[in-house]
Amino acid sequence: MKASIMEENGVVKSDQLSSTMEQLVSGVRTAEGGGGERRIINMDDILAPDCCTPLSSVSVLEDVPDGGEAYSSGSMGGGDDNNKGKQLPLLSRRLEETEITALSGALAGFISGIIVCPLDVAKTRLQAQGLLSNSRYYSGILGTLSRIVKDESYRGLYKGLVPIVLGYFPTWMIYFSIYERCKKRYPAVFMNDFMANSASALTAGAITTALTNPIWVVKTRLMIQSNKKYFSVYYNGTLDAFRKMYRLEGLKVFYSGLVPSLFGLFHVAIHFPVYEQLKCWLHYNAPTTGDLDQLGHNLHLGRLIVASCISKMVASTITYPHEILRTRMQIRATGLHSGVLSMISKLYVNEGFIGFYSGFTTNIARTLPTSAVTLVSFEYFRKYIRLWNNTLQS
Repeated sequence: MKASIMEENGVVKSDQLSSTMEQLVSGVRTAEGGGGERRIINMDDILAPDCCTPLSSVSVLEDVPDGGEAYSSGSMGGGDDNNKGKQLPLLSRRLEETEITALSGALAGFISGIIVCPLDVAKTRLQAQGLLSNSRYYSGILGTLSRIVKDESYRGLYKGLVPIVLGYFPTWMIYFSIYERCKKRYPAVFMNDFMANSASALTAGAITTALTNPIWVVKTRLMIQSNKKYFSVYYNGTLDAFRKMYRLEGLKVFYSGLVPSLFGLFHVAIHFPVYEQLKCWLHYNAPTTGDLDQLGHNLHLGRLIVASCISKMVASTITYPHEILRTRMQIRATGLHSGVLSMISKLYVNEGFIGFYSGFTTNIARTLPTSAVTLVSFEYFRKYIRLWNNTLQS
């Protein structure tokens, strides 16, 4: 402990602090060197010193190490040495930046998954109906939503909600954690920020897709179920779907559609770099002249929404066909068709080029609010978690 107590005739050094504290607590401290002025310091002056007291709390209390990694009551000159190295509780220590990013991404994904679930169900039905039936039972976003409500009541709009929540929560937590980490390292490798951001998005997307694909396969299977009589195997929930799919089709089924999903990495390779560039152009966090937050910036909600929607529109238009292929591979029974090329050929022969954009309008109506909710809520969660985190330091 670094401490110094200045007196008229001398300085009490740190190795004498223990005995000095005992004298202070008793209310008397004799200055060194003899003949010095005798001063009385009460316990209240130590515990709650005012600005006139020569002994401040900074001199008495030792700083907690950065990040709250460890603490020891023994460092105060007394106490139990067993507390040395003891970790501070999670809510009592400062979070690392990676923890803030992961928590922000998880919360953003959770909220967006719940809000856009009905649109996700409608999009999945539109994408899948060409494979399940030659007739066009669903038509357009509003027609699809109204048909689902008529056939299955409002509960039908939330089929697959559990795997959506289970999926979005870890998906965005993993994705944003890896993406933000790569953004800091890749600029040293790539020539410009756009390439570095693209590479960061590809890396984060590849890892996230490989880890969470089983959840999305189950989600898709649950969402297309409309009536028991039309399905040879009917799933009564998320866990039931996992069990039946594993028992009837094996472990391999959980990675069906993985290849077109990996093709979909080009989507994030376009979406996130464009989003980052638009944020810069729009000055989304320009310093405010009024009431600054503790970070010195103010997030502009409208600019964030514009950046997220435009970037999502561009990426979706270019890469949408992969979503059709992924959905149809996820819902087909194992063993049908030989793979991606066979699926592409069959789709083109039966439905033409327009078949690759089935449900595109519904997808845009779903993905734009999804993107806005996810990215904007992520920015705000990260901002306010940082602010809360700063209060733990002080």
